[in-house]
Amino acid sequence: MKKILIILAILVSIILSIGIYKFNFTNNDIYINNGEQINSHDATYILNGQKIILKNGISEVEAAPGSASKIVTKYFGNDLKHDINDDGTVDDIFLVTQETSGSGVFYYVVALISTPLGLVGSNGVLLGDRITTQAINIDEGKTTNGTNRQNVIIVNYEDRKHEESFTVAPSVEKSIWLKLDLKTMQFGEVAQNFEGETDSNDMTLTMKKWEWMKTLYSDNKLIIPLKQNKFSITFKNNNTFYTTTDCNSMSGEYTTNDNIINFSKMISTQMYCEGSQETDFTKMLNETQSYLFTSKGELIFNLKFDSGSIFFK
Repeated sequence: MKKILIILAILVSIILSIGIYKFNFTNNDIYINNGEQINSHDATYILNGQKIILKNGISEVEAAPGSASKIVTKYFGNDLKHDINDDGTVDDIFLVTQETSGSGVFYYVVALISTPLGLVGSNGVLLGDRITTQAINIDEGKTTNGTNRQNVIIVNYEDRKHEESFTVAPSVEKSIWLKLDLKTMQFGEVAQNFEGETDSNDMTLTMKKWEWMKTLYSDNKLIIPLKQNKFSITFKNNNTFYTTTDCNSMSGEYTTNDNIINFSKMISTQMYCEGSQETDFTKMLNETQSYLFTSKGELIFNLKFDSGSIFFK
């Protein structure tokens, strides 16, 4: 009987030791990354118009209903601690990665802001596919016209040249300057030392006629209008829009929800024009998912599936 009790005591001791080891080491493996507690970043974020809920620093959702393929989003790091909303509490700006069924690894900048109602995640800004990340910094210096910047986030990274394949290591240094709109939780791009910077928070779809400048796809394919000042889009307050092209004109309806935009009921005149880019332009509008404004005074449409962006001025 005494031997049985000793054996039981040894077994209990072993089990407790294993439990303590797993708690101290396995949990650290899950929650700690480069000194950052991964689950402290758990919140809901918006990437490419889709809600992403991080739990223990990771999200896995079906690429399509019933699909075996997964969209996997992970906390990556490069945290910048800064009081973005000036409430006396430190907020967090950092990177996440997202992998779909392909070979791409897409990097996004997101923010986690402390509010009276709790932690709120932001919309993400796509940096690129399989890039090399560097530091995230804050800039509160003076602009070229003498005003002070406030809470401007600078993200540095390396990408590839347009003609380079993904087998080539990124070597082109890039930098994007961002500012977070605390009402919409969307980032706007800040022009770097741009003369006469515009406050993107004051910009609206209906403020002017927007002229198409270019469309840049994620595979670095660039489309520009062959005929200048021909392609435009005008938004009206009654949720209708009107476009001009190098051939026909087009009108329709649009709806917005935060930064998500949808075009519908599009009709066009039926004139034929040799070499027209009208079909390409119409396809771009149909593939648009979200929009944002920049301090350069630009309107940018982000296309579905992170496939590219349309630039208007």
